[in-house]
Amino acid sequence: MRTLTREMQAHLSPEQAIQLLKDGNQRFVSNLKLNRNLLQQVNETSEGQFPFAVILSCIDSRTSAELIFDQGLGDIFSCRIAGNILNEDILGSMEFACHIAGSKVIVILGHTKCGAVQGVCHGIKLGNLTALLDKLQPVVDAELSGKNISDISDPEFMENVARLNVHYVINEIPKRSQVIAEMLGNGKVALVGGMYDVDTGIVTFYDK
Repeated sequence: MRTLTREMQAHLSPEQAIQLLKDGNQRFVSNLKLNRNLLQQVNETSEGQFPFAVILSCIDSRTSAELIFDQGLGDIFSCRIAGNILNEDILGSMEFACHIAGSKVIVILGHTKCGAVQGVCHGIKLGNLTALLDKLQPVVDAELSGKNISDISDPEFMENVARLNVHYVINEIPKRSQVIAEMLGNGKVALVGGMYDVDTGIVTFYDK
């Protein structure tokens, strides 16, 4: 498998970039990963990198984006933080990935059985984790709105929160980043969401 070059990256459309990720996940769940010489890719990327995607996912040990999308060195930027929440540093990283480094798609990737979502629903308070989980509270409140739910620690409710969080982050990005909003507007980059199933390894992409 060839390492991405500047020319290869430049000729990719956002839609083609999304398809590369879909194809990679299909290989992953079929246990048909591409044969890569990673040491060769170390050498080939030593002078520069041209990733086609930036993926915001959780720190969960089961959700390594390079593995579940079957990508090699230099193929994707991976932003990982508990609950795949959004903050200024992550927005800046996305702006770098797309505007400066040329990535064609931003993926917000949630996952089933998310510990951060479980934490906020169970009211966990612990050091700096408290402030992180607070960023998920608006999503919990939105899921509760207009519903008669007595137990927010119910597994089904928490899975709904995890899915809603992906859409929440997608909606927040163009509001909080003029750089990305402009790139979305002129079609230079795509912004999509998905959910990784820790039971099956399958990523379900959400429609725009």
